[in-house]
Amino acid sequence: MDLRTSWLGLDLANPLVHSASPLSRDLDTVRRLEDAGCSAIVLYSLFEEELTAESRRLDHFLSTGEESQAEALSYFPQHDDYRVGPDEYLEHVRRVREAVDVPVVGSLNGVSTGGWIEYARAIQDAGASALELNVYWVPTDPELSGAEVERALIEVVRDVRGVLSIPLAVKIGPFYSAPANVARRLCEAGADGLVLFNRFYQPDLDIEAMEVTPRVTMSRSEDLLLPLRWTAILYGRIDADIAISTGVHTATDVLKGVMAGANVTMLTSELLVHGPQRAGSILRDVVRWMEEHEVEALSRIRGGMSQKHVAEPAAFERAQYLRVLHGWRPDPTGRLDA
Repeated sequence: MDLRTSWLGLDLANPLVHSASPLSRDLDTVRRLEDAGCSAIVLYSLFEEELTAESRRLDHFLSTGEESQAEALSYFPQHDDYRVGPDEYLEHVRRVREAVDVPVVGSLNGVSTGGWIEYARAIQDAGASALELNVYWVPTDPELSGAEVERALIEVVRDVRGVLSIPLAVKIGPFYSAPANVARRLCEAGADGLVLFNRFYQPDLDIEAMEVTPRVTMSRSEDLLLPLRWTAILYGRIDADIAISTGVHTATDVLKGVMAGANVTMLTSELLVHGPQRAGSILRDVVRWMEEHEVEALSRIRGGMSQKHVAEPAAFERAQYLRVLHGWRPDPTGRLDA
């Protein structure tokens, strides 16, 4: 079976990519990810907060609790206690690049240009095959318009693209008023690929301690539906590769992503819970499905169920909402059934 794909101009053996997670901090674990079949490794993020003290203070006021995301199993540590700084990160990029044969993608996480320009170039010089900009921002200022938020995002991408010669992927959240338009403008600003989507973890309230507390939850296959929908909508309409990074847990999830139009599907939660070897079992299940359905190459089914190619394109829009509501019937057992 031919599982090959192309992402950000990189030739990959299959569509399973390790997304940014703590697993990439350890060289032996990175080697295990490669041995299990991950075709590329996205390293854990270098946070903007590690680059400038000013950004750290800004983040404290803008985004309490937002540091709890898929690549962190607890709140982001206090900066004074956090020992993995920019220099250590760049050295880790070099070591990982030497340790594995698959492409290694650096990751920058933040909301403003700040020190990103300098460190984007430094990550490239350290040997990264590509760079992922993980734009994780919760705008809380009521005076800040959606247009201003989008303009800031586009400026960051344009500025970073201007100093890089390696491919650039942009990881964004789904909460834009016109995601398709934002995607198009990101491509025009220089993004070679989009990663759909960032998971915005929500802080909880401890009513006894009267504190805001982190609530870190792993993704589930059900979380795949949102990025799956937008991948299917964007496929063939934007000049960029697409990666799905939320809700990928099984071979079925991988196949759905490819059929929607994704170049790659990224694993985080599934590998954190079950270990690097889980990637291998997922790939074996993908091959088994291909054999059963006589599909010789994944490239033959990519985009086959995108909005561009399905018999009922409106199923990705409002028509699906109406069908679900009108098709609902009570189940005799008392369960909800649509």
